[in-house]
This record gives sequence, C-alpha cells and structure tokens, in this order.
Amino acid sequence: MIAAAVLAAGRGERFGGDTPKPLVAFRGRPLVLHALDAAGASGLAPVLLIVGNGAEAVAAVVPPTVEVVRNDAWASGIASSLVSALGALRHRDDVDAVVIGLADQPLVGADAYRRLAAAYDDGARLAVATYGGTRGNPVLLARAHWEEAMTLTGDEGARVLLGRHPAVEVSCDGTGSPTDVDTPADLAALEG
Repeated sequence: MIAAAVLAAGRGERFGGDTPKPLVAFRGRPLVLHALDAAGASGLAPVLLIVGNGAEAVAAVVPPTVEVVRNDAWASGIASSLVSALGALRHRDDVDAVVIGLADQPLVGADAYRRLAAAYDDGARLAVATYGGTRGNPVLLARAHWEEAMTLTGDEGARVLLGRHPAVEVSCDGTGSPTDVDTPADLAALEG
C-alpha cells in the first residue's frame, strides 16, 4: 500500500497575515483542501495531513477521510513535518511507501500522485515529479529511505535525500502545476 501525506504545518511567514496559510481562500475554498482533493482522488491510502501552526483551525476543515497528524515541532522546519508523517506510518506494516505533497501547491493534480505510485510499482524507491524537466512535488519515499529521512532536521526536506541518492524522475507534465503559494501576490497570480 502507498500512502499520501500533505504537509501543512509551517508558519507561512512570507504570506503574512493572521490566518494560517493552509486556510487562505483559493477559488472559494481553503488552500489545503485543494491539495487534499488531489491526494484523496489519487486512490492512495491512507491520506495524512500534517498540521502544526494553527493546527486546530486547519484540522477543523479537513474531511473525515483524512488522518490528521499533529507536528508540535513545526517551528523547527519542514523536516519535522516529514518526520511526523513517517512516524505516523512506520508502524503500519501494510504501507510500503508514501507520496509527499505540499498544502501550498493547490494545482498539483491527482495524476501526479498516481504517476509516482506507478513508479514505485515499477521498482523506484525514491522518485520525484518533474514538470517541463524541472524537479518539483510530490516526492515518493519508499520505506527503505524512511530511517534516513527521520534523521533530517531544520529546513532539510526530501530534497536532501534526492541529492544523496539516485532518484527516478517522473514526468508529471499535463497533471497540473507545482506552483507554490508563498505570498499574496502568488495567490493573486494563480487566481488570475
């Protein structure tokens, strides 16, 4: 079984404001719901959402089919969210890999998750989505990489593993866009 995990724990400092970034409206719905829609529609299971900053408020909008995992160390960087996701999965012997996505990329499509899962089925143990030949998200981590991933700290995410080990690049052209919503200007550009 291949799980999906959406990371939504960060502060979103560049975005500013008092609302946790995952709850900022995009096309009339909280940003995080777009990312969860893709993860859920992919057919991967379980689907986890890692929350931290504004955890209760973010968890309150999540569908009951999503497992919410709280990252109390969220302020230390993205690695803590990756560690939280893996920690929630590692005792589940039925989960062989996880596809990691980000809550602030609302246009990543379900097919990107599916293509990474298919790469696992074809033998990939570390895989990354590419768009126009450029690496983006989501990223697939097979269980063989979890122990190493759980040693990451600060703002070291899966990208560190991609730099250390050979990874299968999976074209996700035509599945959506990995555009980040880091600032209000980014959001306005996507809305436009």
